[in-house]
Amino acid sequence: MDSATLLARITDHASRPDPYPLYEELREAGPVVRQADGSYLIGTYHHIAALLHDPRMSADPRTGTRSRSEVPHKPPFLRLDDPEHHRLRTLAMRPFGPPHSPRRVDGMRGEIDRITKDLMTCFEAGRQVDIVDDFAYPLPVTVICRLLGVPREDEPLFRAWSDAIVASADVRPGDDATETDKAGDQARMEMGGYLVNLAEQRRGDPSDDMLSAFANEPDPALRLTREELAETAVLLLIAGHETTVNLITNGVLTLLRRPEQLDLLRREPELLPHAVEELLRYEPPVHMRERIPHVDLDVAGTTIPQGGSVILALASGNRDPKRFHEPDRFDPTRPDIEHFGFGSGIHLCYGAPLARLEAQAALGALIPHLGSAGLVQDPPPYRENAMLRGPRHLTVQL
Repeated sequence: MDSATLLARITDHASRPDPYPLYEELREAGPVVRQADGSYLIGTYHHIAALLHDPRMSADPRTGTRSRSEVPHKPPFLRLDDPEHHRLRTLAMRPFGPPHSPRRVDGMRGEIDRITKDLMTCFEAGRQVDIVDDFAYPLPVTVICRLLGVPREDEPLFRAWSDAIVASADVRPGDDATETDKAGDQARMEMGGYLVNLAEQRRGDPSDDMLSAFANEPDPALRLTREELAETAVLLLIAGHETTVNLITNGVLTLLRRPEQLDLLRREPELLPHAVEELLRYEPPVHMRERIPHVDLDVAGTTIPQGGSVILALASGNRDPKRFHEPDRFDPTRPDIEHFGFGSGIHLCYGAPLARLEAQAALGALIPHLGSAGLVQDPPPYRENAMLRGPRHLTVQL
């Protein structure tokens, strides 16, 4: 088939259950494949790694020439370049503890175990359980709510906002703004206002949460503006649960499809941290990222023009046979797992330690119950989003 339609075929919802043959086609078509919409698609490991670390590549959608990049607001630091990215990322990390110290995350270990144990009460013999709605979604949502200081009872409110924002952030062929983009912008504004108001309520009367820490920062030089606080808090709330839901759910699906690996982890639970890393390579929660060159850029003999859209297919790089031995095999004992599950370079996911902790706790609790569980539907129904790929539901019969 025409390689210029690869992005359209990858993002087609019909491809969501198994996009990996399309990624293989992408790698075979060349390191750089120009798409019908004018974007450039890249799926080989070493080229992706080089571009994620290349300072000539921008994460800021406002640097692009395509009309959908004309965003009406300043992006969160995830989509900014240095030095502004470094400044906001550093300020956002301050409530986590001293530099290079995961104090706040480590302090959540016991809480995560307690939340996990409470959620396991639905796992009774003879029941059907939706891994997403009954477990993989409520666990990280409860954790991030407690970290930020967001009332758990407001979850229906911010779930609707999250869905709209995530839908607008997806990678899509074409360059025209859509109703999805407008709905995402509106949701981002409303969620930001809600979170800033929560923070303001704690000014002068702080609790032990991150919104309180932001609102009561004593040093004016380290204080986020209202707009920065809104964007940062929205990013933390969404990123704090969206990708982890997919990581846990993809992990359960992978293990149920591979009883021998499930049995291995049941017999050797010390392999679980390594297995989570392999899951991040094999079935990553984030499949693609967009980058935009500041200058005309030569990549493997192809000139990508300044301002052009470059789609880095991270999940394809994770399955590149030039980088990994037998990449289509899930192997919890794989010795070399330098994956793109959390990205790479200066935009490496700074919530990675929390996601790892949650995934290990979740799978550690679930694995003893999965041996006698069966998938009710395989493949399961998938979410619309192609960039944040994961099942919408995963029903198992216990």
